[in-house]
Amino acid sequence: MNYQKEEFESKNLDHLGIIDEIGIVEKINEIFLVDIREKVNTGEVVKAIILNGLGFVSRPLYLFPDFFQDKPIEHLIKEGIKASDLNDDKIGRVMDKLYKYGLTKIFLIIALEVVKKFGIETKYSHLDSSSLHLHGEYKNCVNNEDKEQGINKENPINITQGYSRDHRPDLKQCILDLIVSSDGDIPLFFRGASGNESDKAVFAHILVEYSKQIDFESIMVADSALYSENNLKLMSNMKWISRVPLSIKKAKNLVKAFISKELKPSDIKGYSYQEEKVFYGGIEQRWLLVESTERKKADLKKLSKKILEEFLKTNKQLVKLEKEDFCSKSLAELKIKDIIAKLKYHQTSDIEITEKLNKGQTVVYQVRCKLIENQELIKKHENSCGRFILFFEYFRHNQINTYRNIENI
Repeated sequence: MNYQKEEFESKNLDHLGIIDEIGIVEKINEIFLVDIREKVNTGEVVKAIILNGLGFVSRPLYLFPDFFQDKPIEHLIKEGIKASDLNDDKIGRVMDKLYKYGLTKIFLIIALEVVKKFGIETKYSHLDSSSLHLHGEYKNCVNNEDKEQGINKENPINITQGYSRDHRPDLKQCILDLIVSSDGDIPLFFRGASGNESDKAVFAHILVEYSKQIDFESIMVADSALYSENNLKLMSNMKWISRVPLSIKKAKNLVKAFISKELKPSDIKGYSYQEEKVFYGGIEQRWLLVESTERKKADLKKLSKKILEEFLKTNKQLVKLEKEDFCSKSLAELKIKDIIAKLKYHQTSDIEITEKLNKGQTVVYQVRCKLIENQELIKKHENSCGRFILFFEYFRHNQINTYRNIENI
């Protein structure tokens, strides 16, 4: 057998290779221009900040030069500069420039350069948010009642308490909104926000702003926080996909409306679907009800556990109830109604309220009843297992299998 010899070359790029390959220094200097009187220009300072950040070093700005004391700074940044040139005054002035211009805008400019240079696929843009909890007093924080509406570009963010995604509600936080490509999760858009920001209030505004600034067509994808009456109108001229929140009554009824046999089998194994026309938010639209076989198995298991837990808990209450004496029949009825009202998967049967004399020869009332499964309700819950609803602002029959990639949004 003949083997062709191929020569391979290995390069260790580390952080420096990526920064230089993208051309971050040149892009930053295009924005802010270069003052020939400066020993270190804005782009080079940004490069130094990135190198410092990627080195996982957390120090005050006045200690920034210490990071480069034992590093070949002339090779990393530029010939003729010293670590002392990267002092806190210089870095502070550059940071002021960046903030005034807009960090989100700068990030997007660089991201678009990455898209072009490396051929990143941008058919879909996925938006989500996360919270970062912070320690400290942060006197600029606002009360939760003073929530931001929309996107505020002028004022700095507020470090304050809000819904904590990292399960630290005791600490103040900030929010990070991020849009990534479906091709390798490459960050395309970044925005810092106040700790009490609501996804529902800003997601549509973020995507509208993003779509205005990008130079390519992209289908916007986000979780159910994006779907609302207001956002349907705000994003009417955009292509987007979202899960429909099951808190909407029409959605809740739809997932329970069909038995599995009534759903259409998909070309993708393990999925079936049903398309429904819906009038919501003043707009006629189409929802795609999707059932996943694997998810249905998991959901049915959880449902069985909940049914058993409710039976054990309620049965214990009924045993205790049978030993209780009530001074009137109406009080006994009220007690049993209170228990019934909390049942999700069961119902009571053979209810008896008997009258008897207690030890003090006073007339009292006692309750007896049985607890049985409510098969009609359980069937509806079983039907909804493994199901979710997708909303497509654009909808084509040849794109119906798109839901496979976005089942977990």
